[in-house]
Amino acid sequence: MPFAKLASDLQPGIREAAALIQPFIRRTPVIEAAGAEFGLEGIHLALKLELLQHSGSFKARGAFANLLLRAIAPAGVVAASGGNHGAAVAYCAHRLGVPATIFVPRVCSAAKLARIRSYGAELVITGDRYDDALRASMAWAAESEATIIHAYDQEATLLGQGTLALELEQQAPKLDTVLVAVGGGGLIGGVASWYRGRVRVIAVEPEGAPTLHMAMQAGQPVDAPAGSIAADSLAPRQVGQLMFPIAQSFVDRVVLVSDQAILEAQARLWHAMRVVAEPGGATALAALLAGAYVPEPGERVGVIVCGGNTTMEDFSRALQ
Repeated sequence: MPFAKLASDLQPGIREAAALIQPFIRRTPVIEAAGAEFGLEGIHLALKLELLQHSGSFKARGAFANLLLRAIAPAGVVAASGGNHGAAVAYCAHRLGVPATIFVPRVCSAAKLARIRSYGAELVITGDRYDDALRASMAWAAESEATIIHAYDQEATLLGQGTLALELEQQAPKLDTVLVAVGGGGLIGGVASWYRGRVRVIAVEPEGAPTLHMAMQAGQPVDAPAGSIAADSLAPRQVGQLMFPIAQSFVDRVVLVSDQAILEAQARLWHAMRVVAEPGGATALAALLAGAYVPEPGERVGVIVCGGNTTMEDFSRALQ
């Protein structure tokens, strides 16, 4: 399907996906707070706590959408992941009785490895980064004929992630802006496709993994560095081909934040709300705390806290 047509067609598809996956996912809460609770005067915050989703991140939405919208091969499903997508596919496949094989790189955190194993999936650890795991998973898919569930560059994945924005709009209908962390771009592609310019959508990336930032500058997805403490969730080599024209049309801007800002956001979420977010899950909030995005006085800002798969050992770094 041509990219432009895909972008124009996603909104009704998101509604269809929402109806299909609704029995299987949690309607995660939105916590409203004065910006002053986070040291941000004069604004109103609405935090979408998607880290409370099944498998610990928003990725369960896209995984269930793939499993319910598509025909699944007898060999089951295969996915490559930095961790959260793999945990989501493993969980959803277990819930629906489908065999799953998950490929992850060595950078995958211990918390995410444990989640994947707990759902009974076959786990393969290979390579240093997500793209190494992706290549290995594609080779295995060709051999096994399993159905590929891509972490971000598939239509069903975008539709599933877009259901988060549909839900957020119902819960917080008067937002001016939504901040979204970006890795491969599945979440922001779905969110931007739902809002379609009715709400300002801001992409937030680590300085060490500026995939969408570099793509916007180049006018197309290009190879980017894959560093950052959020590398197990926000550091593919490129953003997705399907989401990129959506971002060009409906993402207001891309802002970058340092690893130190991400750690500070993790700490602020804990101290203000007793929320334990992983680095990628706290990255959107980091844009506000670090001044990478400066709201207007009175602005109502939605922040997607998108993942919570961490360990006490890793999380303690944010509190030091």
